[in-house]
Amino acid sequence: MTATEASDQAPTSMNNRQILQAMSGLMAGMFVAILAGTVVANALPRIIADLGGSQSAYTWVVTSELLAMTATVPLWGKLSDLYNKKLLLQLSLGMFVVGSLLAGFSQGIELLIFSRVMQGIGAGGLTALAQVVMAAIIPPRRLGKYAGIFGAVFAVGTVAGPLVGGVMVDTSWLGWRWCFFIGVPFALLAIALLQRTLHLPTVRRDVKIDYLGAFLIVAGVSAILIWTSLAGNQFDWASWQTAALTGGGVLLLVAAVSVEARVPEPIIPLGIFRNRTVTLTTIASLLVGVAIFGGTVFLSQYFQIALGKSPTVAGLMGLPMILGLLVASTIAGQIISATGKWKIYLVAGGVIMTAGLALLATIDANTGFGLLSLYMAILGIGVGLLMQNLVLAAQNDVPAAELGAATSVLSFFRSMGGTIGTSVLGAILANRVASEMAKSLGTEGEAAGGSSHAVPDMTKLPAPMREIVENAYGLATAELFLVATPFAALALLAVVFIKEKPLKTTSGMERLAKEAKQAVADGDKPSSPTPVS
Repeated sequence: MTATEASDQAPTSMNNRQILQAMSGLMAGMFVAILAGTVVANALPRIIADLGGSQSAYTWVVTSELLAMTATVPLWGKLSDLYNKKLLLQLSLGMFVVGSLLAGFSQGIELLIFSRVMQGIGAGGLTALAQVVMAAIIPPRRLGKYAGIFGAVFAVGTVAGPLVGGVMVDTSWLGWRWCFFIGVPFALLAIALLQRTLHLPTVRRDVKIDYLGAFLIVAGVSAILIWTSLAGNQFDWASWQTAALTGGGVLLLVAAVSVEARVPEPIIPLGIFRNRTVTLTTIASLLVGVAIFGGTVFLSQYFQIALGKSPTVAGLMGLPMILGLLVASTIAGQIISATGKWKIYLVAGGVIMTAGLALLATIDANTGFGLLSLYMAILGIGVGLLMQNLVLAAQNDVPAAELGAATSVLSFFRSMGGTIGTSVLGAILANRVASEMAKSLGTEGEAAGGSSHAVPDMTKLPAPMREIVENAYGLATAELFLVATPFAALALLAVVFIKEKPLKTTSGMERLAKEAKQAVADGDKPSSPTPVS
């Protein structure tokens, strides 16, 4: 396809009604992904106890989805630069449905973890493609206003998930399996809405998929993430398994870089990192992923085990953080759209997020809900100001043809940070709980409460044992936030060095058409990345 043809197919600016119609399917898809994660997170202590899993299994049920999502985000991002985005979104939702059904029918930890991998692959597509499509149809200057709508969807899904999950776990005739089944009708609705409302031009051209690079990236990242998941639990940090996984992972990634530098259609275009904004937002996204996903994924476990709350009450206790995130992201998005200024919100978000994590590092099994709510609200405000605006800054500073690559790179590193954070902090939690239990019970702990690495069923423990377990999980959870705090501080440092640039007033499709026309005027060939389709 010539540049002129590409420009001819690019539509003009969409009005608000058209944008909202196109976003309906995107919002339904994102709601599915959010609901699946939150509804299950609150039910995990009961799920793991029912299936006879350990603390390591608890971590793996979370990590396996994050690992699959992380490893596949760059692939989805690259495919979005080559093929029809609507079809790819529908495919990712279909994979999510399959994973959800497998999870709901699981009879053991192994099948549950496999099904979470399927869900993770689907979530990788939703994570990468939703933001790519938004950037394609909405100019950066107007993106803040619509990002607030996504913030509302995120908040509703995050608030409703734990509540629905808690009610299902506490309702005998439903049970935790419905935590997986409930997302299926929403996913099917999202597929139908996307078919009806999302209309983007399809650019057909000869493409070459870098299968070798894709394999090397997935294998290298998976080796590193599997190491962080198992080290300190299944084997020592200093062991031959560590040497094999880290050494093999590094070699695979070095080979991937070599391949990516040579092929005409790389999965991750290395030249994109010459852009200072992309590099700094990528570093910040990685660190934010470690701090936030690693620190907060175990909050539900803290509510139920350390504070002794039911799954339903645990769902309600997470509201302050979600409300803080919703209010901050919505208000900041509106102001950014009105003023065009965005860096101050990144810096403020970094400062507030770091403070929130530091405050949560002081909690224990006796912390009052009022104080805990304040700390969580502060953390939520920081995250709301920071996460979405990192994507906005990167999307605003790259050519339209690189929107898919830039967006997927940020999502990839944020997910990788979250996976590493969840794995490493999960190992720290398990070891700290084991050490506190041993300190309190000695060798009698095994007989009284079972293995210290098993997730306890609090309803079956005698009162004295329950108090010891609550104290152990309270101290261990606080340690997780203490470890996560320096990562948030480093993310703040990266954000400070990002240079603020005026937000563009044209959408990705309009910018692509303009760049294509300019290429024709200059007598150049169109750039190799395909137009947003």
